[in-house]
Amino acid sequence: MTDVLTQPRPIRLKGRSYLALTLTPEQPFEDWLVRLDDLASRSAGFFLRRPVVLDVAGLDIDRAELRELVTKLTARQVRIMGIEGASSALLGSDLPPAMANGRTTADFEPPAAAEKTEDHSSVGAAPAVPDLPKAAPSLIVTQPVRSGQSVVFLEGDVTIVGSVASGAEVVAGGSIHIYGTLRGRAMAGTTGNAAARIFCRKLEAEMIAIDGFYKTADDMEPADRGKAVQAWLDGETFKVEALA
Repeated sequence: MTDVLTQPRPIRLKGRSYLALTLTPEQPFEDWLVRLDDLASRSAGFFLRRPVVLDVAGLDIDRAELRELVTKLTARQVRIMGIEGASSALLGSDLPPAMANGRTTADFEPPAAAEKTEDHSSVGAAPAVPDLPKAAPSLIVTQPVRSGQSVVFLEGDVTIVGSVASGAEVVAGGSIHIYGTLRGRAMAGTTGNAAARIFCRKLEAEMIAIDGFYKTADDMEPADRGKAVQAWLDGETFKVEALA
């Protein structure tokens, strides 16, 4: 009985998925860091408490340069949780671990191939009924999103029946609909959906983004501030227009 009571309890290990930003630096790094500083200055707290993956695939970089880049990002309060696209020779115990197979688009299971069978009966076979398309998943939030809160829904659209406070954020794989004032950040199309849009009743946003393209408060036209607007991508051009 004593032996049973003194047995240590097993450690439970669970797998979970978390949302992380991916930074893709460009050379020369000094110029890229200047642009990063500009983004951080115009959207205060954007990287605060947010995990980030550094994608260095295709870069001509050695281990010392990679370590220096990570050090400079850490000094900017950008927490690098992992490095993607780096060879094993570039990494070590003094650098974040290697990461791979990050999902940037939704996964779809291909339909199973139908088996062909011969019908020797005299009764005509019933016509095949095509599968009806499934409704796109969506999330409806019926309360305001307060400062410091995050609403993350990568499977589809997000609708906020209320306002999004400064310091709050809404992240969606599809479009974002805000039936109130958008003061915080809204990031739509985060799973590679360039057709996603952002709609809000009153634009006072810190930042809006679609499929990785973004506008901060300083980039937005003064004429659009305080109005009901929609935002979308036209190729690689970010557009914002007042709703009629």
